[in-house]
Amino acid sequence: MTRASTASTPGISPLRRRPRTISKRNSWPLAHTERALLVGAQLKSAGSPRSLKASLSELAQLTDTAGAEVVASVSQRLDKRTPYYVGEGKLEELRDLKRELEADVVIFDDELSPTQQRNLEEKLGEKVIDRTALILDIFARHARTREGQLQVELAQHQYLLPRLAGQWSHLERLGGGIGTRGPGETQIETDRRLIRGRIKRLNNQIERVKRTRKLQRDRRQRSGLPVASLVGYTNAGKSTLFNTLSHAGVPSEDRLFATLDPITRKIRLPHGDEILITDTVGFINKLPPTVISAFHATLEFLQDADLLLHVVDASNPGSAGQVHVVEDTLRQLDLSDKPQLLVLNKMDLVSSNGVQTREIPSPHPAVQVSAVTGWNIEALVEQIQSVLVDRWAGRIV
Repeated sequence: MTRASTASTPGISPLRRRPRTISKRNSWPLAHTERALLVGAQLKSAGSPRSLKASLSELAQLTDTAGAEVVASVSQRLDKRTPYYVGEGKLEELRDLKRELEADVVIFDDELSPTQQRNLEEKLGEKVIDRTALILDIFARHARTREGQLQVELAQHQYLLPRLAGQWSHLERLGGGIGTRGPGETQIETDRRLIRGRIKRLNNQIERVKRTRKLQRDRRQRSGLPVASLVGYTNAGKSTLFNTLSHAGVPSEDRLFATLDPITRKIRLPHGDEILITDTVGFINKLPPTVISAFHATLEFLQDADLLLHVVDASNPGSAGQVHVVEDTLRQLDLSDKPQLLVLNKMDLVSSNGVQTREIPSPHPAVQVSAVTGWNIEALVEQIQSVLVDRWAGRIV
């Protein structure tokens, strides 16, 4: 068993009336900081109150990354799912709290169904979004390469397509009659056709990107250099570790999803041989399937890795759960059989806070490091070399 510690948008994008104006980046900048009311619900049979609290805490971090201010969080444990995500009594409480706190937006901690979203907009007002829309907004801001922007836009369109009916619900509130039946239906179908066409074009463009990526990977394989890829929960310190190992100087921030586009650099091992190291997008709990699907071109980098460096924030009290999320995502991507090295990062925070350690269930070897201070990085590099020596049978000696 591996040891770890027990320590503990501008602008969020609303769904616009005209889906043709979906932003590729920096969508709908706001003149002021939005005030966000967060809502989480959990079936009593699905988890513990502690896991619900941790998920809402993570939602608050996402909201901060998107540039909004959290004014309150509300949670509820349910016996069964409801058309409003929460119970009707809690819904009334939310409506009163939204008015009292002057919240601009209500953010829900799970992906809402199109029906739930329409129901909530009718009860609470127009500005209702879910965890998926929030993550996509953050991705849209952090995508720097053309590939990243294409993938984000594809995920946005795939998310919006089944929700188009709600974009025209304002026509229904006109009271029916002449002038309110045909136009709404016609516009919905027009928008669906336009979005489906855009999705098809995006998929074609991403396929071209994938072919280019494959040529690049083929060239790297012919170079004879093994590849180590950094994976891990978002904000575990992957980019900081990448900089420490490669001296690349890529931007790294103490925010969720600070890195979105993959970056590869060459590093030299102690015995003088070289390997390629790649930093990729971080994972997160409740990562939407549309995001995993849209970012398949980026995640294909992991398919060619000879070693996965699974970076863990050892100072986080939920580190064991985060390891489980990452390993589950790797299984979804058919990567669970790849050789792994568990990198327990941020040990400087563990030692400075005097927190105690606990076990992380993992069958993989582990190394404790601090990417910020550089502590024990030499041991990590030696371990990387050792694993790659075994795998490459003498190609690195």
